[in-house]
Amino acid sequence: MRSNVLLSSILCVALTATLAAAQGPPPPPPPLRPLPAPPQPAGNLVTLAKASLGKVLFWDEQLSSTRTVACGSCHQAGRGGSDPRSILGSVGATNPGADGIRGTADDVTGSPGVVVNNADGSFGWSSTYGMHQQVTSRLAPSFINSGYSPELFWDGRAGTTFRDPETNATVLATGGALENQVLGPPLANVEMAHIGRNWAEVVDRVSASRPLAISPSLPAALATYINGRDYSALFEQAFGSAGITASRIAMAIASYERTLFSTQSPFDSLVAGTATLRPQEQAGFQLFGALPCAGCHIGSLMSDNAYHYIGVRPAAEDSGRMVVSHAPTDLGAFRTPSLRNVSLRGAFFHDGRFASLTDVINFYDRGGDFNAPNKAPAIRPLNLTPNQRAQLLAFLTRPLTDPRVAASTAPFDHPALFSESGLVPQVLAGGTPGSSGAAPQPVALEPPLAGNPAFTVGIYGALGGAPAVLVIGDSEPPASGGIPEFGSFARLETTLQGSGADAGFGSVTLAIPDNGALYGKTLYGRWYVTDPGAVDGVASSPSFSMQIFGAQGTGVPLPVSMPASGPRTLRLYAGQPNPFPSRTAIRFDLFAATSVELNVYDVSGRTVRRLYDRASVMPGTYSVTWDGRDDAGRSVPRGLYFYRLQTNQGSETQRIVRMD
Repeated sequence: MRSNVLLSSILCVALTATLAAAQGPPPPPPPLRPLPAPPQPAGNLVTLAKASLGKVLFWDEQLSSTRTVACGSCHQAGRGGSDPRSILGSVGATNPGADGIRGTADDVTGSPGVVVNNADGSFGWSSTYGMHQQVTSRLAPSFINSGYSPELFWDGRAGTTFRDPETNATVLATGGALENQVLGPPLANVEMAHIGRNWAEVVDRVSASRPLAISPSLPAALATYINGRDYSALFEQAFGSAGITASRIAMAIASYERTLFSTQSPFDSLVAGTATLRPQEQAGFQLFGALPCAGCHIGSLMSDNAYHYIGVRPAAEDSGRMVVSHAPTDLGAFRTPSLRNVSLRGAFFHDGRFASLTDVINFYDRGGDFNAPNKAPAIRPLNLTPNQRAQLLAFLTRPLTDPRVAASTAPFDHPALFSESGLVPQVLAGGTPGSSGAAPQPVALEPPLAGNPAFTVGIYGALGGAPAVLVIGDSEPPASGGIPEFGSFARLETTLQGSGADAGFGSVTLAIPDNGALYGKTLYGRWYVTDPGAVDGVASSPSFSMQIFGAQGTGVPLPVSMPASGPRTLRLYAGQPNPFPSRTAIRFDLFAATSVELNVYDVSGRTVRRLYDRASVMPGTYSVTWDGRDDAGRSVPRGLYFYRLQTNQGSETQRIVRMD
């Protein structure tokens, strides 16, 4: 009880100071109470069957047009509900911002989505990203505790009334923000969709897919729930009939998200009066309440769910809430995020411009970086001492972190993603330069799942308008000597789009037979382009390898898997970028104190480079850059390499490709 009184009085002081200019004194805030479960709309009450179906859909990358992106690709508990791929400065996670030019001050750290693609599976071309994954124009906010918000997205465009996207009939008159939010990404051609995708096509994809077929590993409870059933049977159990509709997809995923609320942090114990904070954390908590911080990050949720312009960037760069409200006072304003689990996130604010909480605290200490007439008056220089900044940081870390979220344990556990596994095709080495002086480059990133009816392989950096041939077979097609007349698995022809020596691009799409005899079979592919400027008139790309697999990785030994139960002790991420020409960022999470050794190996198992070696490392997120050199400082040849994170609590391995 004493803790609640203290919290209430601190927040009351903060609100009074912040709102003193408003008409009359503000009402005192209600006493802090334990965070209840999120509200549920009467028309979509949470059931175990519906939430389980929503969990499958949320993590199924097959919902995207290219089968490479799930809702969960951008929202993972171990990163506080945000995107682990959103790394400040990473080319693969950088949107060029308002000026359209990467490498300038307005760049946005966003989420990698899909390659530009069309309804027939073919890849297109982006003037910004080429044939690489596009990147969202805002940082992915946390999906944990999202059930408490009356409006969602940074600008609140997902409102309370949910209408069936196919019929426009009102399904939920109120409380449908989560359902509305679900409707966005599957049709967004940066995030998950081909150009012009509609909900009928999404429904068809779900109907034709085996649940989580491309996930290499499932939590035990989820595997038991699926139990070999198809999506039709899962929908029948959840909704009483087998019909798969856009509205039901949205309601199932929203039901799952309403089960993801974090209420087991030390802060929750403090609110309940069953625990106290450590001295520095307590000092930081008291300081937090005495500063304007608590005016917006208020209550047990630590968010007012309102919109503010705080001077992160010039207001006109991203109109924010004004696009929805049309009110000039909302120009550049964004919704206040909850601070729960905030220390797990790797990027901050709507544009991801800061990579640490220390940077965030310093931003608020200097009163923001830009001004505008509608800037929140609470954003002003604070003149904090170094000790005060350290106290705030202490409060924002351990006290606000739910250990289940940090360790990705139930209910925050999830299937392993295809895109983070060893199942992704790997670009290797070799190739013959064309007229541009460089070899054309292949794009192979879709799942080589037995039964995939539309497996697409792209090419770019070739002679525009030229004939091109993709050859796939049991052995690596030769880089020179002309275009092979035969491929034991496939030989497909196309004419490249674009013009110029290195501006040609294109793709071909083929079906992979649903044949168990293919499970575990490794195939190799290479592109050939007719090019008068190449040796013998044929330019060739580096080769790529792919291993055919059955549902949940059947037939393929996997170097990285998701534990079925028990807390996760570490996570090793795919390098960004991969392949890489000069340097790549290798990031890993530690969930307990441990020794750490991170090494790079060549395909023969020889150690190439020791990147990290510490006897004792505290829990947290770490990033190491590999510049493509060995321990002697020599540039390593192009080709396939492995990097392994070894700790005294386990290990994980990933693959990386060095290219010219």
